[in-house]
Amino acid sequence: MWQPVLMICGYFISVLGIAMLFPAGLDMYYTKTNWSIFLSSSIVTMFIGLSLFLANRGKIKEISIQQAYLLTVLSWVSVMLLAALPFKFYGTPWADAIFEAASGVSTTGASIYADVEALPKAILLWRALLSGMGGVGIVIFAIAMLPFLGIGGMQIFQRENSDVNEKFMPKISYIAKRIIGVYVVLMVICAISLKSAGMPWFDAVCHTLTTISTGGFSTKNNSIGFFNSATIEWLVTLFMFLGAIPLTLYHSLLATKDVHSLRSSQVSAFVKILAIYITVMTTWLVYNGVYEPFEALRYAAFNIVSVVTSTGYNSANWLNWGAFAATAFVIFALTGGCTGSTSGGIKIFRWQIVLAQLKRAFVMTTEPNRLLPLKVDGISISHSVAGSIFVFFIAYAFSVAIIASLVAISGVDFATAFSATIACITNSGPGNTQIIGPAGSYESLSDYVKFLLSFTMILGRLEVLTVLVLFTKSFWR
Repeated sequence: MWQPVLMICGYFISVLGIAMLFPAGLDMYYTKTNWSIFLSSSIVTMFIGLSLFLANRGKIKEISIQQAYLLTVLSWVSVMLLAALPFKFYGTPWADAIFEAASGVSTTGASIYADVEALPKAILLWRALLSGMGGVGIVIFAIAMLPFLGIGGMQIFQRENSDVNEKFMPKISYIAKRIIGVYVVLMVICAISLKSAGMPWFDAVCHTLTTISTGGFSTKNNSIGFFNSATIEWLVTLFMFLGAIPLTLYHSLLATKDVHSLRSSQVSAFVKILAIYITVMTTWLVYNGVYEPFEALRYAAFNIVSVVTSTGYNSANWLNWGAFAATAFVIFALTGGCTGSTSGGIKIFRWQIVLAQLKRAFVMTTEPNRLLPLKVDGISISHSVAGSIFVFFIAYAFSVAIIASLVAISGVDFATAFSATIACITNSGPGNTQIIGPAGSYESLSDYVKFLLSFTMILGRLEVLTVLVLFTKSFWR
């Protein structure tokens, strides 16, 4: 059971070790002061990765569901722990280093560094690289593995992706090539656009890595607000949106020109929801005299898209917009982007199924003998899928309640505990209190809370059930 799991984990770890050489090279070019941190981390990481890969090397034709769960969780946890090495060797405490690494690979964007502008460029690039790798990694996972595992209704996308158990490695290879191709093209366009808008090349590259991946790590303390540029904000808004769309949809549209699929119906729903959110918030800001109409639209659009797509950038401190805005941003975080994208949150397709189920329930209440199938945009949804959605929501709600309580036990006030839990499990980054909000950081929290929230970020990134199933007796029988 363990051989294919450890082999593939070793492969991922080895790739991580190679990636550490890029910040080392950057530092050699600029300051020649921190390159050894990354070189040492790379040597340790590649030794572990290659050892696991070579010791368990073999041809993988099939993979069981149990192995798929183990592979998914162990890959993310091992990469997170080893990705923390450069932060630790730089002088960051272990709890902080693991938190920052977890935030990067899960594309959450929450940070323990209150002053990121004081960090060396090599560390800033490493944070961005972690988000970039985590973004493309989670898309491959969502497209290739989640339908196979049937997590929270993901099996409805199995018709668009062949069974993982049938031809695992060829499928992963095929999907990876498609996704990476689209990912790289979007990044190149984004980087050139940001540079043309006035960003220095280094900032443009770092922000590109954390925009397309909807990761949210910035090179500036005030995030995108530092640049005070409407052009940059609208460009970043556009590319955050593009990152929250299923990456396979781009390939499908170019290859088949077929726009009639469940993935494209998600995008349509996603656009409508964003339009409603932005219109309501813009109206609120204008009505309360916070901004003039065009400024209200600019700030509302940027910050709402940032939170809904779970990116975590900010161009203004939306906690200062009033209690309604602060509450609304919790709803925005829970919404999420599309499945098969780099974004976090609950995801649009799950909300589509919930609304369809509610609509069906209302009709059945008044017409109990009517046979009414469950459909989303004309596509029938089975009872097993609807059931898995229900289980997902229950698990999600229980996870939020338990983790928020565990955070509050440490002495953190309930508002901060609840907000931090929502921000981490949805991978949206900033919380809804001043301590951990858009203008704050997670630095002041205890080590216990940082470890707990690091787990929460991975839990949310892997769709909750993927992790929780490992804690059941039946899984290990």
